[in-house]
Amino acid sequence: MCRFVQAFLSINYNLAGKLARKREAAGIGMAQENESKIGGMFRALRYRNYRLFFIGQGISLIGTWMQQIALSWLVYRLTDSVFLLGAVTFSSQIPSFILGPFAGVIADKFDRRKVLVVTQVLSMLQASTLAALVLTDSIQIWHVLMLSALLGTINAFDIATRQAFVVQMVDQREDLSNAIALNSSMFNMARLVGPSIAGLLIAAVGEGICILINAVSYIAVIASLLLMPLKPFVREKKEHKVWQSLQEGFAYSYNFAPIKALILIVGLISLFGMPFSVLLPVFARDILHGGANTLGFLMGASGVGALAGALFLAQRKSVVGLGKVIVFTMLLFGFALIAFSFSKVLVISLLLMLFTGFGMIVTMASCNTLLQTIVEDDKRGRVMSLYATAFMGMAPIGSMLAGAVAEIIGVSYTLAGCGLLCAISIIPFALNLSRLQEMVQPIYMRLGIVPTIATGLQTASNLTAPPEEK
Repeated sequence: MCRFVQAFLSINYNLAGKLARKREAAGIGMAQENESKIGGMFRALRYRNYRLFFIGQGISLIGTWMQQIALSWLVYRLTDSVFLLGAVTFSSQIPSFILGPFAGVIADKFDRRKVLVVTQVLSMLQASTLAALVLTDSIQIWHVLMLSALLGTINAFDIATRQAFVVQMVDQREDLSNAIALNSSMFNMARLVGPSIAGLLIAAVGEGICILINAVSYIAVIASLLLMPLKPFVREKKEHKVWQSLQEGFAYSYNFAPIKALILIVGLISLFGMPFSVLLPVFARDILHGGANTLGFLMGASGVGALAGALFLAQRKSVVGLGKVIVFTMLLFGFALIAFSFSKVLVISLLLMLFTGFGMIVTMASCNTLLQTIVEDDKRGRVMSLYATAFMGMAPIGSMLAGAVAEIIGVSYTLAGCGLLCAISIIPFALNLSRLQEMVQPIYMRLGIVPTIATGLQTASNLTAPPEEK
């Protein structure tokens, strides 16, 4: 009996030890899995060039957001006109609508780093001129309109080139979606920090210092571009005239339904949704009865939501399923705008700004990611210029319309209508989503993005490996 009890205890001791070791191993495995998820969220930062760009652009964007808030507050303080708020936005963004396609041709034909250095230097000069006028108290509304139009012209070339340049900083194509998501997180971290600082500085020392800080911040991104070790730029031997290149880019984008649908979504959210940022100074001062710091808090809350959205995209390991995400977040954005338009309580408005920022950035970044994934390399600049045209070019039209309508029916009803149009405009995309997914499936298979198919194809064809950079 004693031997039996001893054997029984020995067996249970061994089993207990095994269970303990399994739990310990499971704990280590879970820790490693969590660590890998966190590391995977920032995997694009392992590339030196992308790290340089991330840091430099992040610093510069904080200055950009500070200038944007300062300029909006300055215009509304000088004019008390909602229409002129829209006019300034129109003048700063309409050049992208006109020049965007030509900018795409430039991005495909010339060294993208050199183009970006030129655009950043010109932007720094523009901000310096604007700061000097504000600080010397000689600024007039026509100065703002002209300098905004100049910045818009520069941005037309900068945005298209920057979008196409991302692929040169990330060696592995499977990390491209993560790089785009981190770009969005960087943009919205700056959107969180910049307006908050600007609101405090405007109340303390005025708008001019914010604009001056933006001028200085361009040094960071220019330095990051110059420090990047890149492969020598080789211009394609196959030369086309500008008009022929434009036609080729338009035809390619129009005839492939998924690209056309994604660019259309970006255009619609810019037309109907982006005017909310133009109307925020009115909500901050006249509806919520606050000051420049209230405007900063509203923009900051939107930035927090957008940052959360960008990090949500960064932790995704595949672009598969982003179509459904776009439908959900576009609806979320529209309904959040409707609710915000009728809120008169600051806390509720800030909460709704979180959802607005989340919905907007996830929709825009998801469209960007899908476009970057499915587009052919030799047409990347032209397609991304159309994306930039839809993003930056439709917004000024929407801002002018929203400003004009708000003068007649008020800002609350105007913004509610914008939110409703955003929600309705995604319905055709949702109804055709299955057909569009079938059309991009062969591209996903060729690039090895579809996991269940990629394993079998890899042994049969080298097409599953992402194409290497030229």
